[in-house]
Amino acid sequence: MLSLKNVLLINAVSSGATGIGLVVLAETVANLFGTTAVGTVMGVGIFLVVFAAGVLNEAVQRTARLTHVYIIIALDILWVIGSIAIVLPQLFNLSAIGYIAITAVALWVAAMAYLQIKGVKQTAAV
Repeated sequence: MLSLKNVLLINAVSSGATGIGLVVLAETVANLFGTTAVGTVMGVGIFLVVFAAGVLNEAVQRTARLTHVYIIIALDILWVIGSIAIVLPQLFNLSAIGYIAITAVALWVAAMAYLQIKGVKQTAAV
């Protein structure tokens, strides 16, 4: 089983890589998603880079600060809820690739939240 620290590291790396990709390839991603909202794509990327830095900061702590981890989990859950709110009613008239990508990322983020919750429970049990 993955430790809370390892799950946080995976979350940080995957969020950071996605964020950097969205910033660097904002126009390409916007085109794939069938939108002209390049600034929005870039904004999401910047958010993810900042989020990743916070998650990484928590991952390298000697002892998990559970309040911080709960905030990370809450943000992950909000990401999933926001993704569902975009995909189900097909907001923003995106391409099929856009909706599939949003769904895939939401599934990954949901897995991170789930594993972080399990990690908190393991940490609390010790």
